[in-house]
Amino acid sequence: MKAISTKSYGGPEVLEYTDLPDPKVGPDSVLVRVKAAGINPVDWKILAGYLDPMMDAHFPLVPGWDVAGVVEAVGADATEFEVGDEVIGYVRKDAVQHGTYAELVAAPVRTLARKPAALSWQQAAGLPLAGLTAYQSIKRVGTKAGETALVHAAAGGVGSLAVQILVAQGTRVIGTASERNHDFLRSLGAEPVTYGDGLAERVRALAPEGVDVALDFVGGGVVDVSQDLLKDRGRVASIADGEVKQKGGHMVWVRPDTADLTALAELADAGRLTVPVDAVFPLPQAAEAIRRSQEGRARGKIVLEVS
Repeated sequence: MKAISTKSYGGPEVLEYTDLPDPKVGPDSVLVRVKAAGINPVDWKILAGYLDPMMDAHFPLVPGWDVAGVVEAVGADATEFEVGDEVIGYVRKDAVQHGTYAELVAAPVRTLARKPAALSWQQAAGLPLAGLTAYQSIKRVGTKAGETALVHAAAGGVGSLAVQILVAQGTRVIGTASERNHDFLRSLGAEPVTYGDGLAERVRALAPEGVDVALDFVGGGVVDVSQDLLKDRGRVASIADGEVKQKGGHMVWVRPDTADLTALAELADAGRLTVPVDAVFPLPQAAEAIRRSQEGRARGKIVLEVS
């Protein structure tokens, strides 16, 4: 199979478009013919070796955890899917090596769900990691209809999905973003505010009594600002602030979960959730896609088109 791989840690320049053996398919896995693969910031962090203290890596290493594709073969005990099924997945395994920047990926069935018909292959590939991060963060703080949520980095890949999930459940959303993304946030149903100095005052102007929950998808001290605005200081979740637990909030490290991924797919098919796509690159241009992600300015998801 054709794949993007690296023989060592480094930046985008270490990535190669090469031939690798087809993956072996374990008893509880299926072989997926990849249509598209989502790019996430964690991909270039893995590439740089930032996750080495917590996850074993084996080389040559194929990056990528997000996939959308078609089941081509099933393992001996993989009864959940059949050949020809269209699937999406957050294919995170215990070690990093056999990722989704490839024509084929062996995916444990626990990482997969059926592809929502309402989404294109590119949109579907951008849903799993970002969508699950948003969904599981919302579950962690227990947001419900009628409450007000503050979403940081609301125009990004995770934030834009969190906004839609919250709006779909009847939650009022105030979202931070640069001014160039304010109309985009309004189109998703959020009330935009500009991040930076004076953020607390701008949020107070919209919600004088404070907010019920806060979701931090950016880091940089926004947990502290959020807790000054929260009615209950513990109802904050972060994917970026390593001290949020000591501050009484919740740290979220997204987990593969078929039920959660299926819930997201159902929201998409109901017309309540879409995946904004910032840019699509062909597989051989994965390094350029990684550089685009590193810039941190994407509105929505960056995706590799594979087949």
